[in-house]
Amino acid sequence: MTETLLQIYDRRVGEGTLHGDPVQRLILPELERIRTELEDAGAGKSRFGGLLGRRPKVAVRGLYLWGGVGRGKSMLMDLFHAQTAIADKRRVHFHAFMQEVQAALHAARKTGVDDAIRPVAEAIAGKIRLLCFDEMQITDIADAMIVGRLFQMLFDRGVTVVTTSNRPPDDLYKDGLNRALFLPFIELLKERMEVRELASETDYRQHRLQGEQVYFVPAGARASAAISAIWDDLTGGESAPLTLSVKGREVVIPAFHGGVARASFWELCGKPLGPADYLALAAAVRVLVLEDIPNLSAENYNQAKRFVTLIDALYEARVRLIASAADDPEKLYVEGEGAFEFDRTASRLREMQSADWAATAGN
Repeated sequence: MTETLLQIYDRRVGEGTLHGDPVQRLILPELERIRTELEDAGAGKSRFGGLLGRRPKVAVRGLYLWGGVGRGKSMLMDLFHAQTAIADKRRVHFHAFMQEVQAALHAARKTGVDDAIRPVAEAIAGKIRLLCFDEMQITDIADAMIVGRLFQMLFDRGVTVVTTSNRPPDDLYKDGLNRALFLPFIELLKERMEVRELASETDYRQHRLQGEQVYFVPAGARASAAISAIWDDLTGGESAPLTLSVKGREVVIPAFHGGVARASFWELCGKPLGPADYLALAAAVRVLVLEDIPNLSAENYNQAKRFVTLIDALYEARVRLIASAADDPEKLYVEGEGAFEFDRTASRLREMQSADWAATAGN
């Protein structure tokens, strides 16, 4: 007999691989409902085939699960996705999905179609019956203007959506340009999906970092191994690139999963990125793993300036930083133009290692 999601969850808690949380347990029956309805529909298709086995015109009612960072939303969705026994399913970060959609729309418009969204939605619905999104948030006006019709078409073609978000539907694209045009999408989400808050008081991501060293000196093999262990703990060893759209450009973060990003100093500060890029990154992640920060001087002044801008963006957004560096913060930039101004950055780097910072970061 197939285990329910609640039984699997309780078994893993008993085995010590999960921390039991009564608020998380309350969400599992809703995910079990979706799982059962999707599997039953799939079984009906394989049993009867033909016209009787066609995908239902209306999607199984999905779930919009929102709550603070580190409460276990992604873990619950991953459990649901892994245990739902249908082939035509996909789990993807929302940013990555919208990048794919924008590229597909661009290709469709080249064909001269009057409505580019329709063939894109039909192509998605032709392959996928369950879409699991991690971290739905809308920050780009181009995305904001298409999601309403896109999701309406997906729902109408039988695609079920389960998504996590750090904010309730009513706060999506808050203060965004032309937000009035976006409001019907919010109503669509509330009409076609169950909206549930994961109101756990425990931030498990910060709990895993509690008391952990987060700044490693010197950068090298030992620091890399320690950081990799933290990365595996935070992400389960899973990752995919994250592409951010900033003023018509693409900024690619090489590794990302569940709000945690990983990159080297040179990947973020060795390229011609600016404040808008770092603000977009800080808005998209809750933990950044930044490796191989070098000694800074007049010889790498441009990279040092970008690093200062990056740290300012992370600091203001309360992003948790895990880093490896050539030296302690106060010794990274000791002489040359910009060394005096770097004192503030060194102070922030030191503060971002503190227990007080750990208690407030990521929210």
